[in-house]
Amino acid sequence: MAELIITPKTKIFDLLEAYPQLEDMLIGMVPQFRKLKNPILRKTITRITTLNQAATIGELNVEELINKLRKEVGQSTIDTINDTENINTKCPDWFSELAIVHSIDIRDMLHEGEQPVHEVMVEIKKLSDKAILKVIAPFVPAPLIDKSLSLGFKHWLDKKNEQEFFVYFIKG
Repeated sequence: MAELIITPKTKIFDLLEAYPQLEDMLIGMVPQFRKLKNPILRKTITRITTLNQAATIGELNVEELINKLRKEVGQSTIDTINDTENINTKCPDWFSELAIVHSIDIRDMLHEGEQPVHEVMVEIKKLSDKAILKVIAPFVPAPLIDKSLSLGFKHWLDKKNEQEFFVYFIKG
């Protein structure tokens, strides 16, 4: 098998398949990934989450995360990585509490080992103009935000505390 080169686009599943010894290091750097010990979560969330998204979830510098992992497996470090994450953390003009038509709390789904992206995408696609979907998550749901951006939706991430993030979605 060819050696996996660790980049921001590397999926966590692929990383841990190629380098299982990195699991504890990754959990140490991104404590939200303690749930990787759950075999169901490991088979679902890690298949869609990239290291770039993991850095966002853990509020880390992506270069630092990638370079620590690369160094651990004997790969050369990278000087700069273009972080293309486009997460909006400033309250936008379009936001209004009155426009929230639906709210999904994905914390229980994640705790049960379920992958909430599909359910949330179904609800996002149902949004009419100016209607807002509110998603409550235990960390920055970077894969969900990336998927919504690729479909042309706008978002606002409102961090309430270290364990609670509200993400509001609206048609672009």
